[in-house]
Amino acid sequence: MTHDELMAEACRLASETVRKGWGGPFGAVLVRDGEIIARGQNRVLLTGDVTAHAEVEMLRKASTVLNPNAPTIAPEQRPDGHLALVPRPEGSPDVVEARARMFMGTEVYTSGIPCPMCMGALYWARVDAIYFANDLDATRGVGFDDQFQYEDFARPLPERRVKIEQLRPDLGAALYEEYVASPERYAY
Repeated sequence: MTHDELMAEACRLASETVRKGWGGPFGAVLVRDGEIIARGQNRVLLTGDVTAHAEVEMLRKASTVLNPNAPTIAPEQRPDGHLALVPRPEGSPDVVEARARMFMGTEVYTSGIPCPMCMGALYWARVDAIYFANDLDATRGVGFDDQFQYEDFARPLPERRVKIEQLRPDLGAALYEEYVASPERYAY
């Protein structure tokens, strides 16, 4: 499929979401080598789940498509599918030598630029590219203002709109020590 056809499919999914009253005008597709692996639609109003954005729904579906044992993957099954470890790319600032492949080698087409939550998920998914039809200004124009979140994240913690405060670093340190010592630790 071409870039235009893939973007048209993301926008078709968004339109269907609007017509059915499932949520905001957002649809997304995950693609490898021009073929769609998974589709996602905003389903916040359908489910009441504030994380049910098109991109997150798409990634959840892709996980089940690429891993026949999902949603439960045993440790011995991790070397398969998108959890297979790959070496750190040359020049990467990553502190870990190898991580799970996740969705390397894929691209995302979405009807609107991803919100900070979805953008974070797409970064964690390690997609190669993100293409969007509507930018932040257009998205704000229909009532979804994500720009303030991007701006707020750049502020020091005491200046953010939501109170963010560290509590009990001693408990957190003990937990991280347990994780580092765990034989079950797996870099994803």
